[in-house]
Amino acid sequence: MSVIPPVQLSVLDTTIIGRTPESAFADTIALAQHAERLGYARYWMAEHHGAPGVGSSAPAITVGAVAAETSRIRVGAGGVMLPNHVPLVVAEQFGTLAALYPGRIDLGVGRAVPEPWTQTVLGRGLANYQSDDFSDRVVQLAGFLTGSFPQPHPYEQVYVSPRAAQPPPVWILGSSPAGASLAASLGVPFAFAHHFGRGDAAAAIEHYRRRFQPSAAFPEPYALVTLLTVVAETDAEAARLAGSADLMFRSMFAGRPTLLPSPEDVDAHDWTAEDLVFSRQRRRGQAIGSPQTVRNVIADLLARTGADELMLTSQMYRLADRLRSLELAAEQIPTLVAAQ
Repeated sequence: MSVIPPVQLSVLDTTIIGRTPESAFADTIALAQHAERLGYARYWMAEHHGAPGVGSSAPAITVGAVAAETSRIRVGAGGVMLPNHVPLVVAEQFGTLAALYPGRIDLGVGRAVPEPWTQTVLGRGLANYQSDDFSDRVVQLAGFLTGSFPQPHPYEQVYVSPRAAQPPPVWILGSSPAGASLAASLGVPFAFAHHFGRGDAAAAIEHYRRRFQPSAAFPEPYALVTLLTVVAETDAEAARLAGSADLMFRSMFAGRPTLLPSPEDVDAHDWTAEDLVFSRQRRRGQAIGSPQTVRNVIADLLARTGADELMLTSQMYRLADRLRSLELAAEQIPTLVAAQ
């Protein structure tokens, strides 16, 4: 049996919509409560725009909703895409959440931007699409949250209220050495988006640890890696359940965005050669299968990356399948559950 070292286990959610937005958000709350009962460390909400099957466009709101319906698990954004927002407003939103739920709020930030039309509506003009002021925005955000800017700074006189006694820690999200370098230089935790299926998680995390500059809040580096995870009783059943998200994202990238299809709809779909190639590429290196198959993938990923935390994400049509997947995944790391 594969050996898995002690590691924190968490959840990344995107509020996948298969039927209605109302049912999708009810499922998100139920999944977060289940993750808390199972001993998962944190529950993060992502930010996405322009996809009818993805409901997580407003993480500040959903983070608050999840925190209100749970009691212990850390809740946060995984993450807020800073190019889409004014850092001051993000600081106010998450400062409010941190004051409402002391010691439980995380703030992960990334640099991804939506497709051009949505960028324009969000106020990021097409002429500025190639500009990259992400690092400056992160410094602004951290300064607004804590009231501490590098001296001198043009915004040092701006007071952000509320300023929580325990400001939410800022995490850098990324899938390349660029994100790792920024997290290391700021002395903050780093989350590598392995579930995107691109980039080298092991190289990025090693780069982050080697260049890490200790900070007052984080004297040691801390790295998290995300993993697309669908666990069922058999490899065949897990592969079938994973087909819903394969087809939804394939349709979206082909310019035919849709809600998350049911497994029955997936069974009836006439899969083209291009569809199958997309599915294989999306699943490469991810944890889709029986408990033993998933255990082997997790053990290999942790051995290669030395990550401190593993964050699971999945898009399954039925809530019962998602709940069971979390249970089966948690059983592969019994030391985590026992420690809660």
